Amino acid sequence: MSAIDRRTFLTGLTVATGWTIVPRRVLGGQGYVAPSDMIRLAQVGCGTQAQRQVNTGLVERPDVQFVAVVDPNRDTQNYVDWSRFENRDRIRKFLGEPEWGAADKGIRAGREVAKEIMELYYRKQQRPGGIRSYEDFREMLEKESDLQGVINITPDHQHGSINIAALKKGKAAISHKPVASVVYEVRRTLDAARGSKAPSHLLAYSNNADRHTLAAWIKAGAIGTVREVHNWSNRPFWPQGMQAYHTSGPPVPDGFNWALWQGPEPERVYHPSYTFAVYRGWYAYGTGCLGDMGHYSLWQPYRILNLGVPEFVEARPNNEAFVGENNVSTGGRVSKVAFPRASTVRWRHPATADRPAIDTFWYDGGMKPQTPEEIYSDGEDLDAEGMLIVGDKGKILCDFRGDAPQLLPRSRHEAFVKSVTVPEFDTTSPEDEWITAIKKGTKSKGSFEEVGALAEAVALAGIALRVPYKRLLWNSARMEFTNAPEANALVRREQYREGWTIT
Repeated sequence: MSAIDRRTFLTGLTVATGWTIVPRRVLGGQGYVAPSDMIRLAQVGCGTQAQRQVNTGLVERPDVQFVAVVDPNRDTQNYVDWSRFENRDRIRKFLGEPEWGAADKGIRAGREVAKEIMELYYRKQQRPGGIRSYEDFREMLEKESDLQGVINITPDHQHGSINIAALKKGKAAISHKPVASVVYEVRRTLDAARGSKAPSHLLAYSNNADRHTLAAWIKAGAIGTVREVHNWSNRPFWPQGMQAYHTSGPPVPDGFNWALWQGPEPERVYHPSYTFAVYRGWYAYGTGCLGDMGHYSLWQPYRILNLGVPEFVEARPNNEAFVGENNVSTGGRVSKVAFPRASTVRWRHPATADRPAIDTFWYDGGMKPQTPEEIYSDGEDLDAEGMLIVGDKGKILCDFRGDAPQLLPRSRHEAFVKSVTVPEFDTTSPEDEWITAIKKGTKSKGSFEEVGALAEAVALAGIALRVPYKRLLWNSARMEFTNAPEANALVRREQYREGWTIT
């Protein structure tokens, strides 16, 4: 029986027999949270990532109540995801509805889909429903006066606008990475976070045991004084290296407000290669592999080593494509519109009273650091993704996000591990961290301010990739490069669409 047929059947049964479903608020009991004690949230962005993180996760928390959903897209089946029906199968399991979405021909998402999923779940739990759907987050913020926070899971180029607007309205900004996609907007978002009574939180925040283990090893002198951090990813999994924006494209899908989706960016011809999961490859709409994953991984050494805003950044993009039997290069032109197919980035973080300067390196597109001799001596090589922390007395090899640390050479590992005690630490989950911050009016440990230095470094890398092969000296106080006027032109958007200017 379909969800619609089931609802019709239950409605008829109620009228015919007088039988009713007793609301959960009447039943009370263990685990019950009164509606007045629930955190009222809006979901801004209703694509496939939001379905994974919100529709089939946060919705089931009894202390959270979604009251609104927002997306420029109403309901379409042209989304891009890891597999065709992975999300649909997850939603079916979550709802207990094995036939949900049976008529779908493609990957379905949009604001009306998010509303449908949430309301069906709430009905099954006898919880309040009545979720409102909006096309524009600005209208939602004006009308939802009792809202306490927004979950921002939108394309990167909209993050600054939405986070700032929410915080200025006194609503918590709980955001997917990045904080914002350009340096100027990162700064304005941090200003808004500092000036708001509502908390902010970046969903890339983590607090697992391995991070504390890594911190304890470094503090105990496992590798001496840290000099370098290397982090590499095998991404991108989406197109990059494009040389120009599209000059034509198919019609805009019905129900999709293309002008609104572009947000602060100037008007461009619609093309599906800009939207949904593939937006990441464009400077106008995404932040590349680093913006996608670097907030998860590099945040660990930033916190452990107290890395501030870098004093310089330099990048080496690679758009080479090899063809034919002789692997003849077709060229490696630097693109001004799209992230490269592969790249390396280097930042230098100034010395502090507690440590010397530290260089951080990022690699993507299959690029990696040189394999340490200690790995060769163990008969191994670097994995496709990972992190290497280099000190003047040794090295620590981790997985991509800084987890599963291993002291190199491995012959030192076991003896050292037994000699170090990891202090007890707060085990609050990332989700409970920001929910508690909203409830108590406190700052989250995953706040925008806490990740501010890394957020700025990521945005600086996006500039260096367009002004490559040059060490760009960054004056953080003046928010400008001292040796590259062409780079300063990229510190903020060249032009803001009317109604989207950020001050």
